[in-house]
Amino acid sequence: MPAILLIHGAYQGGWIWRPVATLLRARGHEVLAPSLDGCAERAHQLRPGITNETHALELAALVGNEDLDELTLVGTSTGGMVLCRLAELIRERVARVVLADALALLDGERLADVVTRRNPVTTELATGPTLADARDRLFAELDEATRDWALARYSPHPIAVMEQPVRLESFWSLPWNARVVWCRRSQNPPRAHQQRAAQTLGAEWFELDSGHYPMLQHPAALADIIARA
Repeated sequence: MPAILLIHGAYQGGWIWRPVATLLRARGHEVLAPSLDGCAERAHQLRPGITNETHALELAALVGNEDLDELTLVGTSTGGMVLCRLAELIRERVARVVLADALALLDGERLADVVTRRNPVTTELATGPTLADARDRLFAELDEATRDWALARYSPHPIAVMEQPVRLESFWSLPWNARVVWCRRSQNPPRAHQQRAAQTLGAEWFELDSGHYPMLQHPAALADIIARA
């Protein structure tokens, strides 16, 4: 069974993939769902210099150290930005890319070119919404138990990832076996952004009746999309 690398987005960690990872492992897949540098249980490592590029480089090292080939890369939210750069770095190891309600920027674009963020808590190193805003806006569609579980794990995101332009040398010019998952009730990233990615990549298009966290609202449906032959 092909190995799968799940890449989380902003304010998250590998924990957000737990329901999907459990389902994929039950099917026999090797699944990695790491928390990126400065995020979740690695928040104590937060420091200047953590960027989309360094996140991609650390995942490239992980893939190499684990000797993973024929790999399915899955990215959600800002994890799509990491996925695109990572895919360039390990091109020969990638079998498929899956963008799950993900940001897939063009070379030189930055997050603010696609979405308008409301992050009232910003420091020199990190940025994110307040816990109240996370509860009432980001996680509003989740059931109460899942929302509380997610809020207990929420963490601000390294600020340079959210502000600096992405560097992509070849991603958009290479052929990929790609899938794009649009969540109908998610406002960001907008549908037009995800359609651009699907059209440029010649990707399969999937839709889920979900908010921005399909891995928590519809884990079985998302696992099916990721794992289907």
